[in-house]
Amino acid sequence: MSTSRFPNGVTNVTQKNTLGAMGQLDPTKFHNWFDDFDSYAAGDWVITTTEAGAGSATEALTSADGGALLLTNAAGDNDLDFLQWAGGSGSVYESFLFESGKKLFFKAKFQVSDATQSDVVMGLQIVDTTPLDTTDGVFFLKADGSTTMNLIVEKDSSNTSTTAATIADATDIELGFYYDGKSEIKVFANDAHVGSSVTTNLPDDEELAVSFGIQNGEAVAKTMQIDYIFVAKER
Repeated sequence: MSTSRFPNGVTNVTQKNTLGAMGQLDPTKFHNWFDDFDSYAAGDWVITTTEAGAGSATEALTSADGGALLLTNAAGDNDLDFLQWAGGSGSVYESFLFESGKKLFFKAKFQVSDATQSDVVMGLQIVDTTPLDTTDGVFFLKADGSTTMNLIVEKDSSNTSTTAATIADATDIELGFYYDGKSEIKVFANDAHVGSSVTTNLPDDEELAVSFGIQNGEAVAKTMQIDYIFVAKER
């Protein structure tokens, strides 16, 4: 396959636009947030842990192609490690709003050590120290005792659940969703469209933050390894 060449550049705006002659795509069309975890600073996150068992929860970079963040719980049943984006501010930074007429995309790649005996959350949520029982957000959730990840669309504690994927021990999964800015959220697993959710319970009245984490389902330390998280919302 030969490489396509555009020596004069490409654009996604009109000629009369401020950036119409720039020769590359206008980066201001979307608000983008992307972390490939080639670096990590604890101060960029609000971290909630429970450490009743032996050891303590840790969050650190780990050796993996593409960069990865490894969460490791203490060894008590229901010990947990949850993170919400703070951007170094010291408090959770909610910066994504589901808005009519504006598309929003979310995609993450991660794995957990135990696909059954753990609770897992990954997505966008309000400020909450109990993200497994939050009131508002659009996020993937897996319950203890199950290997099924569901997409939860929740507003004021009322939610809609859509099956997304079955996960396996220590095996990467790519999960994502796409809000069309109208009436549908499409659900993706490993870049395949696997279902859709209605927007009846879309949390469209407050901003949300990047949120993720893992809770033990038994008195054994569990881990969660995150390769990347990407969010983009149309301005």
